[in-house]
Amino acid sequence: MTASSFPALLQRFFTERLVTQQDVSAHTVAGYRDTFRLLLRFARDRLGRAPSTLRLEELDVAFLEAFLAHLEQDRGNGPRTRNHRLSALHGFFRYVALSEPALSLHCQRILAIPAKRFERGPVAFLTEEEATAVVSAPNTATWIGRRDRTLLLVAVQTGLRNSEITALRRQDVELEAGAHVRCLGKGRKTRATPLRPDVAAVLKTWLSQQPSAPADPVFPSSRGGHLSADAVQQLVKRHTTTARQACPSLNGKHVTPHTLRHAAAMALLQRGVDLTVIALWLGHESTETTEVYLHADMRLKERALAHATPSGLVPDRYRAPDPVLAFLEGL
Repeated sequence: MTASSFPALLQRFFTERLVTQQDVSAHTVAGYRDTFRLLLRFARDRLGRAPSTLRLEELDVAFLEAFLAHLEQDRGNGPRTRNHRLSALHGFFRYVALSEPALSLHCQRILAIPAKRFERGPVAFLTEEEATAVVSAPNTATWIGRRDRTLLLVAVQTGLRNSEITALRRQDVELEAGAHVRCLGKGRKTRATPLRPDVAAVLKTWLSQQPSAPADPVFPSSRGGHLSADAVQQLVKRHTTTARQACPSLNGKHVTPHTLRHAAAMALLQRGVDLTVIALWLGHESTETTEVYLHADMRLKERALAHATPSGLVPDRYRAPDPVLAFLEGL
């Protein structure tokens, strides 16, 4: 095994496996890319090796488990993100096992690393007051502040994913009659999301001050290119910190770009929009994914309880008829 084998395999995995053979979307490529960026930085810090000098054998089970632990402990990623990164690593090592049969045992050990189980609690979302406080936090006297406020407003109203927001181009925005934005979401599904008149007006003002080439990003970085996913996460975190001063209920809430997506879904649900329409709005494959929002807001359950009629029965305590059953019931 030569020192150049790992870089060559990694390049072929992206160019041949993902792009040519599987023809995956740009979002999928970006997800794999981000995983290996993090892995190579971790290898540089842990092993003191440049990525171009790494050997595949050095990426063994112990090393990769340490990398996954680093994601959770040092970067603060949750089990869901950890599992996404592991899935990308599994995809690469499945390709290596086919391309280099001599390394199949090494790859099988890595493919045996299990995904982490985790509790699926109710989705975190923002109330309308909290969302308004976050959107109002940027300082609109600066260019970055105006960009951030427009981005947050669009995110809260449309429910676009982080990757969909950063990928928006001017040609994807329609601000005349029937104002909307178009995006290519998961599964290569193209969808159009309508804009409220107030949001369309703010977006129109923002775009009038920016370069007008169709392929230019709607929300550029300070250098003119597309914002990275990390940059959007940081700006959401920064403005949420500012918003806490005006909206104390934000204290203790961990707000991410996906939280803004949840806020958009909950706003629609609370206004009585049908779950099927919300699923189409968010680009969900089925309404089963959207049903998590039904469990998120206690007020919806309280309204349902208010329509229930008392049964008139006095509750009684269940008593097991058998000593063994009684023992089990007492556990």
